[in-house]
Amino acid sequence: MADQRRSRFPAGMFTSFMLAGAACLPVAAQAAPQAQEVRFVVVANWENGADSGDEPGEYQNWVEREHLDEKVPVRGAPDVVRRNKAGLYGMVLRHGVTDLAAFVLDPRFDFHHTYWLFTGISGVDPNVASVGSVAWARWVVDGDALREIDDRTIPRDWPYGLYAIGASRPNMLPEAPNHYGSVTDVAELTRAYPLNQGLARWAFALSQKVNLADDPAIALRRRAWTGFDQARKPPFVLLGETLGAERYWHGAPRNRWAQDWVRLWTHGQGQFVMTNEESQTYQREMRTLATLGFVDPDRIMVLRSGSNFSVPPPGVPVTRSMGDEGPGQSLAFDNNERAGEPVIEEILTNWKKYRDNIPS
Repeated sequence: MADQRRSRFPAGMFTSFMLAGAACLPVAAQAAPQAQEVRFVVVANWENGADSGDEPGEYQNWVEREHLDEKVPVRGAPDVVRRNKAGLYGMVLRHGVTDLAAFVLDPRFDFHHTYWLFTGISGVDPNVASVGSVAWARWVVDGDALREIDDRTIPRDWPYGLYAIGASRPNMLPEAPNHYGSVTDVAELTRAYPLNQGLARWAFALSQKVNLADDPAIALRRRAWTGFDQARKPPFVLLGETLGAERYWHGAPRNRWAQDWVRLWTHGQGQFVMTNEESQTYQREMRTLATLGFVDPDRIMVLRSGSNFSVPPPGVPVTRSMGDEGPGQSLAFDNNERAGEPVIEEILTNWKKYRDNIPS
C-alpha cells in the first residue's frame, strides 16, 4: 500500500517466456562450467535516484550498509543485482517479476540453497503497530482476485462488497470453483501464500531486540492516534502478515476488510499488519520458480516496515490522509535494514550450519 504504484506483470508469464527462449538457445550457449551457489539474496522493490549517495529508497540502505559494491550483470535484468565479499546478493526489482526470473534462470547461479529476504515499506494497521515498526510475515495474502459489488448496493447484512471467488458472501471460503474460467479445484482459489513459520519465528527472535530508529517528527505525529495504543508506541519488531493488493486502498472500512481477509485465508491464525501493492505478485512468481525446481520455497522470508497508517487518525478526513507516506518513509527504510541485518549475518557467518539445515 505504501509503495508508489508501478507496472505489474502476471506471475509466471515471464518465467514461461524466458524458459521457452532458453530452450531455443544452442547447447553451447546454455552450458555453464560451474554454477555459483548463491547463499542469500535481499530483494527491494524500488529505489529513488542512484543506489547510493543520495536520498534513500528501499534499496539504498542495504547497498551502503551491507557494502554491496560489486555490480553483477544479468541478461534481461540490467543494473539490478549487486553483491558483497561476504556472499550477500542484493537486487532491486526495477522491472518487476522479469528481474526475478532473469536472475534465477541465469545458468551461472545455483539457487537451490538460497535464502531470500523480500523487503519493503508498507501501510501499517494502527490497531497493531506504529510507523517505523517492522513485521516478519508468516503468510503473504493476495488481495487482488476476488468478487466485488459496490458497497452502496450490497445486502444490508453485508459488511462490504468484497468476497472470495467461489463463495456466496463476505467472510466465507470458496465452496466451489464455479464461475472462474478453467478452475476445477476449489484449492486453486486460495489467496494465501504460507511462508516457513519456523524460519519466520527464528528471524523474529534474532531481530526482536534490535535497536530500531525513531524520529522526533514521527513521534509527534503519533500523538494524533488517540485510542490506538500500538500506533502511539515507538517502532518495534513483531510477527504479522503482509497483504498485497494492486488497489491502493485506505480508510477504516477497507481496513476492516483487510483484517477479515487475512483472518479468513489463514484460518484464523494470521493477523493483518502490513499492506502494499507488490508482495503478492512476487510470491506468486517465487512459487512458480519453486514448482519448476529453481528455488526452495521454505527459505523465503518477507520483512515489511510501516511508513504510514492504513487509516487516518481520529477526526481527519480519509481523503486528506490518503497517500500520506512521505514523512515516515526514511524511518521505514532505516528500520527495515536494521531488523534484517542480524538474520543475514547469522546465516552467512554460519553457512556450513545453515546450508543444509534451515533454522527454526
